[in-house]
Amino acid sequence: MSKHTVAVVRYEAPGASVRRVVELSGGLEKLPAGGKVFIKPNVVFWTKAVTFPKWGVITTTRVIEDMVVLLKERGIDDITIGEGIVTMKPKDLETPAHAFETLGYGELSKRYGVKVVNVFERPFEKVELGEGVELNFNTDILHSDFVVDIPVLKTHNQAKVTLGIKNLKGTIDIKSRKRCHSADPDRDLNFMIARLADKLPPIFAILDGIYTNERGPSFDGKIKRSNILVASPDVLSADMAGARLLGFPPSDVPYLVHAAKNQGRPIDMSDVDVVGEDIDDLARRYTYDFTYAETEDGELPLPLARQGLRGISYRKFDLTMCTYCAGFNGLVLSTIRNAWKGEAWDDVEILNGKMMAPTPGKKKTILLGKCMYQAHKDNSDIQEMIAVKGCPPQGDQVLKALRAAGIDADSTLFDNMDQLPGFFMAQYKDRPEFDEAFFRAS
Repeated sequence: MSKHTVAVVRYEAPGASVRRVVELSGGLEKLPAGGKVFIKPNVVFWTKAVTFPKWGVITTTRVIEDMVVLLKERGIDDITIGEGIVTMKPKDLETPAHAFETLGYGELSKRYGVKVVNVFERPFEKVELGEGVELNFNTDILHSDFVVDIPVLKTHNQAKVTLGIKNLKGTIDIKSRKRCHSADPDRDLNFMIARLADKLPPIFAILDGIYTNERGPSFDGKIKRSNILVASPDVLSADMAGARLLGFPPSDVPYLVHAAKNQGRPIDMSDVDVVGEDIDDLARRYTYDFTYAETEDGELPLPLARQGLRGISYRKFDLTMCTYCAGFNGLVLSTIRNAWKGEAWDDVEILNGKMMAPTPGKKKTILLGKCMYQAHKDNSDIQEMIAVKGCPPQGDQVLKALRAAGIDADSTLFDNMDQLPGFFMAQYKDRPEFDEAFFRAS
């Protein structure tokens, strides 16, 4: 059996640590001379409203620059950094441009001649991934000779972990991203993620675990300074090692199970050689999910249930809720929690995603998002329908729906949603291990 190499090292110094993990993994041995290289970071979220601390959410600029230096040393001059940042207004081009400049990508362009692209400003091409799956990928990554895939080492509240393979979701168009959150239980999010790397050029994965994120993928997770780098010329092997570092056997991560089956690989890593640090010495058990509780009215997130909210059910999101509705989910819940005054609401149920069905007998049913509205606009089990039809939903639509259901929702959180990252990340302020310098060009 041929073996795949994964290197695991402790991050200790700029330049040297990335160089060591690359050399141990043999990650650039198949780099074609003079080839086109596409670097895919993870910039999962951005706002211009606050100086956004990015630890554990966004790939460090430090690792990206160190990789660019190594590529330049090997004579690579055609390097593109590309990402498709999710914004609540899909035509927003200013926010991604602000992100790239603030993260120092502009400086990398001046210093090393690197190109920086927002994939939503570039063409897409349809790619057949097998079993009838078609997704539209960014043309730059498709026509590169080599991909350097640099996600953050973190968990994900739907996919359990989000590592090298899932990071490639940022190179497909919006329509394809929504398609990944299919209501077909046999072709769900994990089924789709597992295929993202299959038709791309050779991929070298380096997992950036300088900062890790528990209950990610965004700024409301629990961020840790972990100082771990993982690298492999085989992205599936890198992801299996990353899952173990986060406390999950690969067999517990559905998209890894799908990917291993698709490639005829064992899921127990018996065909992987791990060099450098021992995974078991560095592994920690990370949680990935948010806990919900059953109440007499239905289901609620545990903090809301403990607070005693009554007359409302807000079921746990499933794999069909796409990124755009997910961006509002926490805001909606926080707004409901703040609106609670101790008196039960009038038997309200809130549904999201694509698969949830209304509970017969509920007096008021809020359908959150276009998918839910299309699924149940004619459902006779709904006594009073309150529909939020937008895709993605808009804040004023959500507030109007909550108020129509008798929930006296304050607009403050929605009016200031761009300020939320600063609120969540304030807990890391002035802690020396959380250093902004990791997100600037050196």
